[in-house]
Amino acid sequence: MNETGVGADVFFVLVGAILVFAMHGGFAFLEVGTVRQKNQVNALVKILVDFALSTVAYFFVGYAVAYGTTFLVNAATLSGGGEGFELQGLSLVKFFFLTTFAAAIPAIISGGIAERMKFWPQCLATVALVGIVYPLFEGLVWNGNFGFQGWLEATFGAPFHDFAGSVVVHAVGGWIALGAVLLLGARMGRYDRNGRPIGIPPSSLPWLAMGSWMLCVGWFGFNVMTAASLESISGLVAINSLMAMVGGILVALVVGRNDPGFVHNGALAGLVAVCAGSDVMHPIGSLIVGGVAGGVFVIGFEICQNKLKIDDVLGVWPLHGICGAWGGIAAGFFGLEALGGLGGVSPVSQVIGTVLGAVYALGAGLAVYGILKATMGLRLSQEDEHRGADLSIHKISANPEHDLGR
Repeated sequence: MNETGVGADVFFVLVGAILVFAMHGGFAFLEVGTVRQKNQVNALVKILVDFALSTVAYFFVGYAVAYGTTFLVNAATLSGGGEGFELQGLSLVKFFFLTTFAAAIPAIISGGIAERMKFWPQCLATVALVGIVYPLFEGLVWNGNFGFQGWLEATFGAPFHDFAGSVVVHAVGGWIALGAVLLLGARMGRYDRNGRPIGIPPSSLPWLAMGSWMLCVGWFGFNVMTAASLESISGLVAINSLMAMVGGILVALVVGRNDPGFVHNGALAGLVAVCAGSDVMHPIGSLIVGGVAGGVFVIGFEICQNKLKIDDVLGVWPLHGICGAWGGIAAGFFGLEALGGLGGVSPVSQVIGTVLGAVYALGAGLAVYGILKATMGLRLSQEDEHRGADLSIHKISANPEHDLGR
């Protein structure tokens, strides 16, 4: 490739990285709008600090675990195009792009553990998850590590297909979050003595809606720029993402009985589900996949909260964990030529890869947060939780004037 072509690809991937980085603001404001006012500052700080920790952990450890590439080389190699670092730093901006994916893992988890998790144990969890846990599965799927993809292709005719991370990112993040939430337990006052749920309404629907909008816009960078080059870009990915998003919105609107929280999260459910097969499915197939995801989220959220008594504050397990798993499996069917797709997928491989991702992530979540619970503790004290994470951890609220009684 000539220098101009590489430069164009650098710019293309960089724009994608910036769009996905902006999604982390969406994660933050989705949580800000959902949690109570006494925990809003904590939500904002967590997402930003988790991104910083994720970048450092992924730079020094995680990227090498997943792709075997280290940055511990001299500056001339980094800037001049030595082995592993092409002309104009294309590999470097790919690292930036993939870092924004890796940092989505703690951002997803943050919404599930909101309002009662200690700050520093979560920081340590972020380092472990982004440095080791996530890259191991990422490399297994996206870099062919350990021969897993080769075995699937030889046995079932196609490798596990996850174009933009329905399973690698979203399901893994959601199932890790389930483990963390189970170990944390429910928030104070979430259920009465008889186990009946006590509703805790969102603090700000406008903030929640803005978070959803930011995520939706950035998602087109998340999916489309996964192509990693202008030559490989596909308009099909963009249209499939759009169709899945609107499918999720409309079904969540009906199944959720006009609830605005379900509507805005329904858009995200559709986008989570379409990531895996967005490059191979027909737009009508994507509409169906996204629509099913919107319904799955609403029903899954209500079962999770009311039947299973799992206090997952933002519903990240049903949204990312279950809808991500649905998207991974759905790609194996709606990607088939018989259903209008481009082919090259195997339903069996999709089921195996999806189940492996969910089981691995749940086990990892229980292990990482279990160790932290045994050594440092996970929860704020009852007094701190009642006061709120903002004042207990950060010594300031979202409205500091109120702290002074003015």
